[in-house]
Amino acid sequence: MKQIIMEKTIRLLEKYVKPNSIIVRSPGRINLIGEHTDYNDGFVLPAAIDKAAYVSLTPREDEEIHLHAIDLKETYITTVNTFHPVDKPNWPNYLLGVAAQFIKAGISLKGFDVALVADIPMGAGLSSSAAVECAMAFALNEYTHAGFDKLALVKMAQKAEHEYAGVKCGIMDQFASVFGKKNNVVRLDCRSLQYEYEPFDISGYKIVLLDTNIKHSLASSEYNIRRQQCEAGVAMIQPHHPEIKSLRDVTVTMLDKYVRLIDDLIYKRCKYVVEENRRLLGACDDLKKGDLKSFGRKMFATHEGLSKLYEVSCTELDFLAEQVSRNENVLGARMMGGGFGGCTINIVKEEAVDNLIEQVEKSYRKAMHKELKAYAAQIEDGTTIVSSR
Repeated sequence: MKQIIMEKTIRLLEKYVKPNSIIVRSPGRINLIGEHTDYNDGFVLPAAIDKAAYVSLTPREDEEIHLHAIDLKETYITTVNTFHPVDKPNWPNYLLGVAAQFIKAGISLKGFDVALVADIPMGAGLSSSAAVECAMAFALNEYTHAGFDKLALVKMAQKAEHEYAGVKCGIMDQFASVFGKKNNVVRLDCRSLQYEYEPFDISGYKIVLLDTNIKHSLASSEYNIRRQQCEAGVAMIQPHHPEIKSLRDVTVTMLDKYVRLIDDLIYKRCKYVVEENRRLLGACDDLKKGDLKSFGRKMFATHEGLSKLYEVSCTELDFLAEQVSRNENVLGARMMGGGFGGCTINIVKEEAVDNLIEQVEKSYRKAMHKELKAYAAQIEDGTTIVSSR
């Protein structure tokens, strides 16, 4: 099935592909547990999935850059020497931002055409932007023969999001897109960038994504505000504990002593992150023991923290999490991604998937007056070069 989907998607690129084109596939990601911890130097547990962005890059003889968003039926044209972040449309920023990183690294660029198509649902919290950035990074690396390793390309893609898209994201999305491994989750230490693969054996269960089909406008601005709030909490503790560098180093006892009485909102934000790091390490132990029930309970606990303490959920996400919370066929569920819309991720008994989706679709339509989308996701390998000149 994966091969069929990939071939179907690549066919959409055919109009733009020439014998000297480079084609790259870069997947979206899920994150099982460890949300909003990456930019706090914490731990995350993501995986690459079977939905991806595809980029074809074709060299030009001049200095022009032609970008084609096939899904949007839009084209953006600039030059190697004059490109810059753009306000509208904003999709070129995810490609141009990566090109800017190559130039910063001293790599000389000539003109090129890029065509982009994706089967990652937009706005679903599956990191379509990171997939696009990583695909572009791999394509440019191949085009220029720059020889950057995978980690360097991940960092370039992250910087592109910071500097061109204006979102101060952590490194998890890009890292998962590149380093993903089939049937494994990646336990990543976002401070040291050390990682290990944890086998993810959920035989008899499926990963189901329930998409609220909404994306509230708060998402980007509130994301950056949460980051500032976490940094503010660290700043309150540092005069008493100079060794503290980020929330990764903080304990709940420290928060109770130095933050709670000064700013309750900052306290709640930080408490969630500190507890989530602890939860993730426990979840990895659950996987090693094969204790999926305990793992699932931690997913529900993460949603509760994201909703009540970190306050990045929304009515629709809370409704979906609550709907499955007492269903014996669901091991665990929580909102996933930056928040304020997108998906919940659910681990569901295989034979119960269709009934669950049908039931939740009906209740969601009745309560929220919106249509629900549902996707099954499989864990796949990370970014790969599909075709090279």
